[in-house]
Formats: sequence, structure tokens, C-alpha cells
Amino acid sequence: MKRSGKEDFWDISASSRYLPRETRNYVPLILAAIVVARNPVQYGLDIAPVVEPLTDMVRLSAPADLRRIAEWIDVPVQALQDLNPELRRWTTPVRMTDYDLTVPMGKAEVLSARLADATPADLAPLNRYSVRKGETIATIARKLKVKRADLAQANYLSERSSLVPGQQLIIPRAPALLLAANDRGEAEADVTTADKADTGRSERETVVPAAPTRRAAASRTATAEPARVVHRVKQGETLSSIAQKYNTSVAAVRSSNKLPGNTIKVGQHLTILSKGAVKGSSQAD
Repeated sequence: MKRSGKEDFWDISASSRYLPRETRNYVPLILAAIVVARNPVQYGLDIAPVVEPLTDMVRLSAPADLRRIAEWIDVPVQALQDLNPELRRWTTPVRMTDYDLTVPMGKAEVLSARLADATPADLAPLNRYSVRKGETIATIARKLKVKRADLAQANYLSERSSLVPGQQLIIPRAPALLLAANDRGEAEADVTTADKADTGRSERETVVPAAPTRRAAASRTATAEPARVVHRVKQGETLSSIAQKYNTSVAAVRSSNKLPGNTIKVGQHLTILSKGAVKGSSQAD
């Protein structure tokens, strides 16, 4: 609009000077889809009406880990992601202090009560990085093994933004498990890197090695016997993230440790019967 001096999309898109073809076509396609969706019968379409789920809205004053929220209100993480499809990472937008999170009907009161007693660290233990001299968005992204676009977006920067030494960046990576990762093996491989980077000490812990294929993972799970593992809880971990890390369930972890609920503390030792750990491994920090 600034370059063209025009304020009407159709005037701007009349030539290829200001917008690429994909963008010029995109808006008409969306408008056409709206017209058809409003009048499906007129266009020969028989579409069953969508039954909207009953939901509530809770305003968050700080970024929140979806796994933590899911655990507090006792719903699957996927349910939260389905109700909030704009959330593409493990947390709500890290720089938004007024974010409306959609939750299933009846869960708002439970979540509001937990939020009242929660600290920012309880909600989302964010990884931060202090920029060093000469570093750029690209070099930091390669160094920390995150996508350059994700790193820039999480910090409200462009991929070409200049950085200054000492500048604090938020690293868009879950501290324990990337639930939104499409590939399970990739997520587990990142766990090992993240754990080593976050702890900064030589504590030993059994981590399920990433399987090369889903078929191989399924075969290994079917044949391997559960192995006893002692896990020390780290900052930001939940029963859900720990259970998924060791290929077991929250109920199994609670049962083996006689936990009355889902609350755990940093430094607490949990005994886990892991389906994916190396047989015979039993480590205690």
C-alpha cells in the first residue's frame, strides 16, 4: 500500500508490480470459498453442519506450556491444540500478556484456580540465550538447532534483523519434549540435546534413543521388556512429558510411585518402568 499509494486490494492486484501472483490469487480464492461455504446447496454440495464443541475462554497473563495446562485440567494436549489451532508450538505466544485460551466447557474454573497460584516459571520455563558479539539469527539458529524462522518469530524479529551483544533471545523449543514435532524420532533426539544444554552438569539419565522408523519403533516396543529407570525431575517437566519421554503412561508413573495426583517437584526421584529404555539400566542422580 505504501509503495503503490493505493488502499484497495483490487487496484493493487491489478498488476504484478506490487504483489506476487500467489498473493494476487490467494485473496479471491478465499473469498470464493466463503461464498460457496455460505451457499453450499446452490453449488451442488451436501455438507453436514459442523457441531461446534462447548468451550470456555480463559485469559492468560503470561506464556503457558500447553502440557502444563493439559495436565492441570486433565485433558489431552491434542484437545487443547484442536481448540486453539493457531498455536503451532508447545507454548502460547511468548510475548503476549493477554492471551485468550479456549478450553473445554467446565474447565475454565479449574484452570483459573491453578493460574491464581502459579508463577511464570510454573507456567512456561522458557529457554533464553544471550547474544554474543558477531552472532546473527542464522548462526544462533544453527548453533541451537532450531529453525531460523521460528527463532525470529518467537522474538518478534525478521530473519535479517541485526542483533547486539547481550541481547536476550527466547528459544522456541520445549525444555523436555517437542509434542508438536511431526516426527517422533526427531523430538526424542532433541530431548537429549536440550537436556544436556539445560542442565549444564554431568548428571546421568537414561533417554530413549530415537528410532530410525516408526515400524522399527513399534517392533522394539512389542518385544522389549519394561526396564526400571530412576528419573530425577527437572525444572519444567510434568508427569505427561516424563511419561512420553519413557514411552509409558501417566497412570503407570503414578502407580509405580504411589502418587495421589499429578503434582511433582523439581529434584524428586521417580521410578519408571520404561518400555523403551535400554534393558537393565537403572540410574539414580
